[in-house]
Amino acid sequence: MSTKLDQLSSWLKERKITEVECLISDLTGIARGKISPTNKFLDEKGMRLPESVLLQTVTGDYVEDDIYYELLDEADIDMFCRPDENAVFLVPWAIEPTAMVIHDTFDKQGYPIELSPRNILKNILKLYADKGWKAIVAPEMEFYLTKRNSDPDFPLVAPMGRSGRPEVGRQSFSIDAANEFDPLFEDVYDWCELQGLDLDTLIHEDGPAQMEINFRHGDALHLADQITVFKRTMREAALKHDVAATFMAKPITDQPGSAMHIHQSVVDVKTGKNLFSNEDGGMSELFHHHIGGLQKYIPELLPLFAPNVNSFRRFLPDTSAPVNVEWGEENRTVGLRVPEAGPQNRRVENRLAGADANPYLVLAASLLCGYIGMVEGITPSAPVKGRGYERRNLRLPVTIESALERMEACKDAEKYLGGKFVRGYVAVKRAEHENFKRVISSWEREFLLLSV
Repeated sequence: MSTKLDQLSSWLKERKITEVECLISDLTGIARGKISPTNKFLDEKGMRLPESVLLQTVTGDYVEDDIYYELLDEADIDMFCRPDENAVFLVPWAIEPTAMVIHDTFDKQGYPIELSPRNILKNILKLYADKGWKAIVAPEMEFYLTKRNSDPDFPLVAPMGRSGRPEVGRQSFSIDAANEFDPLFEDVYDWCELQGLDLDTLIHEDGPAQMEINFRHGDALHLADQITVFKRTMREAALKHDVAATFMAKPITDQPGSAMHIHQSVVDVKTGKNLFSNEDGGMSELFHHHIGGLQKYIPELLPLFAPNVNSFRRFLPDTSAPVNVEWGEENRTVGLRVPEAGPQNRRVENRLAGADANPYLVLAASLLCGYIGMVEGITPSAPVKGRGYERRNLRLPVTIESALERMEACKDAEKYLGGKFVRGYVAVKRAEHENFKRVISSWEREFLLLSV
C-alpha cells in the first residue's frame, strides 16, 4: 500500500497538484466526497465519509427510517475511503492545478462496503476472474446539448451553434450539425486527452443536438471510472460554452432518448482468445449462453439499466429504442445486437441501458446477466430477422414500480449482488419515485385544470 501511495504522491508532485477531489460514486452515480489540499490528502492517506451517503436519493433525501437503520449503523458511523492509484485524473477546468481521485470504500474492519457501486462491479469481475475469464467492454454514451434552462417548468430546447441558429429536425450522422459545436468538442477532446480517457469517435445522433461519444474497448472497472469522469468533463465543457449537457434518458418530448450501449465480450485470461468464437470462427456455445443470460436476467435487474422514472419514457412506443430482450445479427431494432465482426472481435451490444444509469452498476448488471447464462447454460431464443420493435415476447417491465418489484423478488440478484445492496438500492429508488409522485405536472395543469 505504501508503494502505491508513493507512486500517487510522485504523480501529484510532478504535476504540481495543489488540490485533490476525493470522490466515490453513490447509487445514482453522483460524485460525493471531499476536496482536500494535496499535503493533507497525502498525510491522511484517504478520507472518511458517512456511510449514509450511499443511501441518499438523487434529491438528497434518505430512505425511510426502518430501512435506513436496518442497513446502516444507528450511530451514523463513517466508512473509510482509500484512493485507487489507477483511478487518478486531472481536472483541466479547475483554476488551480487539481486532480480527482476515485476511492474505494471499506468498513472499520477493512471489509468492502456492500452498498458501494464500485465494489459491486469489482465483485462481478471477480466472478469472471475465478473462471479464468476477463470481461471486455466498449461503452457508447449518448447525450443532448441544450440551451441553458434555469426553470424546470420550461421544456428543454436545442442550443444555438456557430451559425447562430438552433438545430431543427433529425440530423443523424450529420458532420455539419456536429461541427456546429466544434469549439466545445475541441475542449472536450483536449481535456479528455489530458485525463487519459480512451475516447474514440464522435457521432451526431437522431435528436436535435444529440451526440454520441464512443469509448475504446477495455477493462470494465477502468471504463466505469472513465465514464464517471467523462460525464463531469462533458458538463463542465458545456457550461464553459454557455450550453448544458444532459445524460437524462428522455430529456425532450417526442425526441429519441439517450442510451448507454454496452459492447461486451469475454476472453480467456491465459490465451487471450475470445470465448464467444469456436476454433472454426463460428459462434460458440458460451456465446449463446451469454445471450441467454442477458435475455433472462435483464428484465429481473432492469432498475440497474433504467434507474429513474424518466428512464422508462425511453421505452414508450415509437421512440426508436428497443423494448425487448430479443437478439439478432446486425439488427438495431432488438435489445441485444450482434455486430458483424471477425471471430476475435465477436461481441454482443446491449442496447437497453439508459445514459442515466450508474456506470458501475450498469456494467456490473450487464456482465452479471451474461455470466449467469454462461455458468447455467441458458439457451437463448431464436435470433430475430427483420424488424423487432413490435415483438411481444421477452418484453421489459413498463414502469419503475413493476421493475423494482421484480428485482426485489429475484433470488439471483440477492445471491450475486448481496441482499443488503438489493434492499438498499430498491429502497432508494422507491423513495425517489415517491418524491416524483408528489409533483404536479404541466400535463395535469394543461388538461385537467379547467376541464374536470
